[in-house]
Amino acid sequence: MDEENTRSLKKMRCSFMRSPCFCLNQRVRHLDIALKIKEVSEKVDEIAKAKAIYGFQLYEATDHELHRPTSTQFFDESSVCGRDGEKKSVVSKLLAESSQEARDVDVISLVGLGGIGKTTLAQLAFNDAEVMTHFEKQIWVCVSEPFDEVRIAEAILKQLEGSTNNLDDLQSLLQRVSQSINGIRVLLVLDDVWTEDHGQWERLKPSLSGCARGSKILVTTRKGAVATMMGTNHQINIETLSDDACRSIFNHVAFYKRSKEERERLTDIGNKIANKCNGLPLAAKVLGGLMQSKKTREEWEDVFSSELWGLDEVDKVQVEKKLFLPLLLSYYDLPSVVRRCFLYCAMFPKDYEMKKDELVKMWMAQGYLKWTGRRDMEVVGEYYCQVLAARSFFQDIKEYCREDLRFKMHDIVHDFAQYMTENECLTVDDNNLGEETMGASIERVRHLSMMLSRETSFPSSIHRAKENLRGGGIEDDAEAQLIKNKKRLLCLKLNFCNNHEDDNLIEVLQPPSDLERLSLNLYGGIVLPNWMMALTRLQDLQLFACGNVKVLPPLGRLPNLESLKLNRVGVRRLDAGFLGIGEVENANINEGEIARVTAFPKLKTLYISYLFELEEWDGIERRVGEEDATTTSIFIMPQLQYLGVLNCPLLRALPDYVVAAPLQGLGITGCPNLRKRYGKEEKAPLQKLHVEGCPSLRKRYNKYRGEDWHKISHIPKVSIDYY
Repeated sequence: MDEENTRSLKKMRCSFMRSPCFCLNQRVRHLDIALKIKEVSEKVDEIAKAKAIYGFQLYEATDHELHRPTSTQFFDESSVCGRDGEKKSVVSKLLAESSQEARDVDVISLVGLGGIGKTTLAQLAFNDAEVMTHFEKQIWVCVSEPFDEVRIAEAILKQLEGSTNNLDDLQSLLQRVSQSINGIRVLLVLDDVWTEDHGQWERLKPSLSGCARGSKILVTTRKGAVATMMGTNHQINIETLSDDACRSIFNHVAFYKRSKEERERLTDIGNKIANKCNGLPLAAKVLGGLMQSKKTREEWEDVFSSELWGLDEVDKVQVEKKLFLPLLLSYYDLPSVVRRCFLYCAMFPKDYEMKKDELVKMWMAQGYLKWTGRRDMEVVGEYYCQVLAARSFFQDIKEYCREDLRFKMHDIVHDFAQYMTENECLTVDDNNLGEETMGASIERVRHLSMMLSRETSFPSSIHRAKENLRGGGIEDDAEAQLIKNKKRLLCLKLNFCNNHEDDNLIEVLQPPSDLERLSLNLYGGIVLPNWMMALTRLQDLQLFACGNVKVLPPLGRLPNLESLKLNRVGVRRLDAGFLGIGEVENANINEGEIARVTAFPKLKTLYISYLFELEEWDGIERRVGEEDATTTSIFIMPQLQYLGVLNCPLLRALPDYVVAAPLQGLGITGCPNLRKRYGKEEKAPLQKLHVEGCPSLRKRYNKYRGEDWHKISHIPKVSIDYY
């Protein structure tokens, strides 16, 4: 050890030997350190300021702070409602002949949201009379987190032999388990599995391979990735209960030992409270237990009229401990970067149908997504959506097309998100508009969603939130004044009512120039606002159902625009004015001078859809970047990667600059009059081409007889409706 230390000290001395540039290097190094210290100090100051603004409290977290409930095979079957169909399905799979080879065991996985009844369903199947007769040995292990192979092996061995025989190392335990189950038919339930580490499962799995054919492993988990990792043969996704079943569970608990008179007096309001559970049995049990101590109808009315996260302190503690705990476990199992994306969804109203692309753009505007160097932020955001869907935080998933994925949050999940962001997100509508609803914490709100009817007066307290707001939905003309000075506003969605007076309203809605995402929906005006072209940092622009807009502003001049979507806009022509190069083309150029202009310099994604009046999409007669006789050099969409054209029935051609762009994906659907494309050769490095509902293009690009098949034959993925 002394010799090693001596060598280390020599190395240290050598590293400080002077050289001609040593002093300079040291000063540079000291300067770098000083700058880093200053940067860290400023960051700490920002955090301290945020702590004061948002009322953050310091606390010490411990590994044992969240109690993970354990389970056994024993339960009260009389309290279970609405799972007969699922029980029958699980039992039939347990009793079925094995679909695997003799040395493998079938794995059946029950997957669903925390509190939805996975464990209860497993208990029902485990205690079924036919199942108990069918298997020679039945073993129940609550796995939970962490996945401790030694503890699991000990639990299995204890139920097989009554004790572990003082074995405490994994190898000895697994060997004894393998001997005990050799040749017998076994049912093993692994309840509440969280780990996605295949290596942990692989260390345990071989000891189970010696049991008789027909043995089964029944797994419950919240994560579809776990089911996949464990080699699931049959995955059963557990759905929510019917309203009737939820009411039965609620009534079974809430009216326990109550008189007939009380039942008659409270049943109607009780049914309304039970409907708040939205099919989640755990919520029905928790709310039922909450109501056991409530004697008067007024107390029941108070619970019904309150959000779960907004109950009084005594009731709120019960909800936190019993209902939100399972969701809290799932929440903390998420990667930290995904957690904040999930919490952002608290700003949407209940039962709101979120659009994947729209949500990802909002996450981007908040700075939640980072470009990794290998994946674009949109791809990262899509992955986060997949993670949240796989953990059942998102449900009712509908895919209308690849670019139109929509989903919702379960009401209880939404309550949980509101509970976690009580001082940060606020949703206001006609039902919760009272000034008392706003509370004193309105100054701390950062994300505000408002949906008010025109008859509703605007709450004055909202103005106190303007300094910290970073995202908002403005759906009332009275709110126009709110956004003028919102310097931190990055994302803005304006929903109109397709009114001809929208022209006047939109001009006074001018956001700060730092805005990055803008969406206009159902705008009834004829022209778009003048302030739009002043949004020099705008990255994403979406125009939906703006049917009265016949002429677009020179959007090509927006220097940072990366994504443009035009849907149901009334334009008839996309020309040089749209590109913003009309004035340059018509300008008087002095002899010997070269005018250089780039339209849409950073645009990567362009989707035009349902432009029923669009006939002409003008091309430029010269290629991109080519100088003409008038010494004008024009670059158009030099970074365009994805183009989608959907249901533009009058469109006759695509412009040459689109063909010359470095496209990776091109989709054309429902354009029957699209017959030709400007330009002589298709040179885009396309990776994917989809053509549907375009008879002329279908004929030209036919693989066997098409005259232009050779122009697209190099594309890896080609999809053309030949029929």
